[in-house]
Amino acid sequence: MKIWCFVKTRCSGFALLGLLMISSMSGPWIVTVQAADPLEIGSRRELFADNFLIGKMTGDVKQVLHQPEPKEVVLVTGKPWEGNTSAYYTIFQDGDLYRMYYRGSHATGPGGKQTHREVTCYAESKDGVHWTKPELGLFEFKGSKKNNIVWDGIGTHCFTAFKDLNPNCSADARYKAISRGRPQGKKGLYVFQSPDAIHWKLIKNEPVITAGAFDSQNLAFWDPHLGSYREFHRTFVDGVRAIMTGTSKDFVTWTKPELLKYTGAPKEHLYTNAIRTYARAPHLLVGFPTRYLPNEGSRVEPIFMMSRDGKTFHRWNDPVIPESAPQDRDGNRSNYMTWGLLSLPGKPNELSVYGTEAYYSGPDSRVRRFAYRVDGFVSVQASDAGGTLLTKPFTFTGKRLRLNCVTHDGGSVKVTVADEQGQPIKGFTGSAAKPISGDFVDQVVSWKAGTDVSSLAGKVVRLRFHLKNADLYSLRFEP
Repeated sequence: MKIWCFVKTRCSGFALLGLLMISSMSGPWIVTVQAADPLEIGSRRELFADNFLIGKMTGDVKQVLHQPEPKEVVLVTGKPWEGNTSAYYTIFQDGDLYRMYYRGSHATGPGGKQTHREVTCYAESKDGVHWTKPELGLFEFKGSKKNNIVWDGIGTHCFTAFKDLNPNCSADARYKAISRGRPQGKKGLYVFQSPDAIHWKLIKNEPVITAGAFDSQNLAFWDPHLGSYREFHRTFVDGVRAIMTGTSKDFVTWTKPELLKYTGAPKEHLYTNAIRTYARAPHLLVGFPTRYLPNEGSRVEPIFMMSRDGKTFHRWNDPVIPESAPQDRDGNRSNYMTWGLLSLPGKPNELSVYGTEAYYSGPDSRVRRFAYRVDGFVSVQASDAGGTLLTKPFTFTGKRLRLNCVTHDGGSVKVTVADEQGQPIKGFTGSAAKPISGDFVDQVVSWKAGTDVSSLAGKVVRLRFHLKNADLYSLRFEP
């Protein structure tokens, strides 16, 4: 007699999910475990921002969340149709141009009276740092069309635009947007299209998503890895702000929204999710949701999370832009991350994100740029005492192993390629590895015999990183 059942166990520091076979042939019971299949990473870039590849860490080695470096103020909302409650910024690259959309609004103070209607504004830039507000001549404000108002109608509260990367997208809908609307009680998310990112119209006169609460920056985009549109929007669960998601093939008919799930994270108010596909590793989704702190003067702060399926996220709970970052971020709703993750001209090893400041507190508010190292959200970090990281078993395709890593004060990184049981493979041992020292975003790993690892492609291997005074951010096998 044989009985099969699923079991979860641990072996050699990594998780196994496999089949337990219990058999008896009129004698003692025999128990065997069939290990789960190894991971298949192909030639994808893999970040160490979750536990996907991490099997075991020894010595003084740990995962560390990094904060982007504050840079310059890039936008001040000082026009009469803008103001101190301008918000929900969307920033994306479109060829040689960077586009920005945001709400123009102003209030007399926290909870105060709105001094003019909400409008959707537009700015553009050639470098992501210096922004202009073109006079579009589209909508009148106080008797003049000399302004940068790009939309005035349903959805101006949180109009969120993007360039549609769907290869089957028609030219007249190359740009799309999603936003809250509630005309005649028809509350929900409406969708828009544009041929040129400036002239917009509704795709449908009815909301396409109605389950949720939408007073936030709700967003949508084409996910090339999934082959569908994704949307992420706000809701409430037992009075706590939460995030829902759905998918669509045509941007109009959406699946029933599902709540996001988090691995080992506390229940907190989260919204304005800023989720997007990570361009350097399109199978990954990264997000900068806002944590709302109602018992601390309605203070807000962005955190970081990452997902491989768009539904379950590995969430880091320290703020990525703390209120101490310059400046005016400690007030009511004064520290949101915008929806934008940009590579700027002349900055190939840097990613720019943008955060808001001075909400409510002045005659206007501001947007400041912050800079990450590419892939630099989280690292596996070792001190001077050093230690090792052993990955889970995986297979790959490619000829060379490349790392994004940096060493400090005489530190080093060496790599052993091991078999599934963690035993070093001849020619790829730590003693044969050439130490890496310096700052590299795409460094080739080498051993005494060279850099070619193609003989191991398709085989189950594990990597053992020997780290000292170093940060390891990502890896990939070069095709």
